[in-house]
Amino acid sequence: MTTTAPLAPPTTMRASVLRRQGEVVLDTLDVPALDDDQVLVQVAAVGVCGSDVHYYQHGRIGPYVVDHPLVLGHELSGRIAAVGKDVDPSRLGQRVAVEPQRPCRTCAQCKAGRYNLCPDIEFYATPPIDGAFAEYVRIQNDFAFDIPDTVSDEAAALIEPLSVGIWACERAGIRPGSRVLIAGAGPIGIIAAQAARAFGAAEVHITDIAQDRLDFALQHGATHALNPRTDSVEGLDVDAFIDASGAAAAVRSGIKAVAPAGKVILVGLGADDVELPVSFIQNREIWLSGVFRYTNTWPLAIQLVADGKVDLDVLVTGRFGLDQAEDALNAGRQPGQLKAVVYPGK
Repeated sequence: MTTTAPLAPPTTMRASVLRRQGEVVLDTLDVPALDDDQVLVQVAAVGVCGSDVHYYQHGRIGPYVVDHPLVLGHELSGRIAAVGKDVDPSRLGQRVAVEPQRPCRTCAQCKAGRYNLCPDIEFYATPPIDGAFAEYVRIQNDFAFDIPDTVSDEAAALIEPLSVGIWACERAGIRPGSRVLIAGAGPIGIIAAQAARAFGAAEVHITDIAQDRLDFALQHGATHALNPRTDSVEGLDVDAFIDASGAAAAVRSGIKAVAPAGKVILVGLGADDVELPVSFIQNREIWLSGVFRYTNTWPLAIQLVADGKVDLDVLVTGRFGLDQAEDALNAGRQPGQLKAVVYPGK
């Protein structure tokens, strides 16, 4: 049997570029050149994250400012189209899920295993690093993870937000029998609920003001649904509270739902400063932490999806070609939308 060698990738590619706040254009860019330890990935699917929308609408997130054209998108899957000289060429053609960051690997945080806190990390779609609303991206070989044929391109792309949920559950100490409260039944909240159940949580309470999202969450991970307009969570005495809303009121009430020695994990992006019930936290010795991305989560995330313990495909509610990236960024404004996915090959 004869095999045909993969075609060499082109020298230019299409990319959807955030030219300035509120303006996205389709452009032609050079295909990125590879370092010796990198692979070139032909992008199959890219999920739209809330941070992409925030950059599009506001032109900045905290200290990160879009002051030059930027390619958005950091939730991605694809197929390896070329390899650097130090990479085994047998990887050509493999389907992969990409961990979209490049730590320095030499600083104190990296050496301690906390490479997500590397001060010099390069993260896709975070100025000035381009992301994946493009036909090709490059990444270090060990951050391109093989995915089984049973995992779709869309689910492989959403390994990235699942990694956020896994990292939150790990930091929250979720284990078999845990009781968990999650604020926000958007994509991250529902993913966190599924991850918590996969970790063995016996109860997953989720809150949102949108009834359709609560109904969806009950079908995909949550065991109890509460609307903060009518239901109070204070006094639930859960083992862990994960905020995926960024809403100050949800954070404050969620903390008061935590049992003594419980944990509070802040995932959602909200105001820079929030008033907290400090005496409650002190008197109950509640452990409070933020979450900043993730470390070493891709293998577990892929396994959970492959084993059917987490369903990511069900989150996809909008599909767009690369020339429709701006529509994808606006899709969340429509009722019933959860996760938009961009397909750079279309």
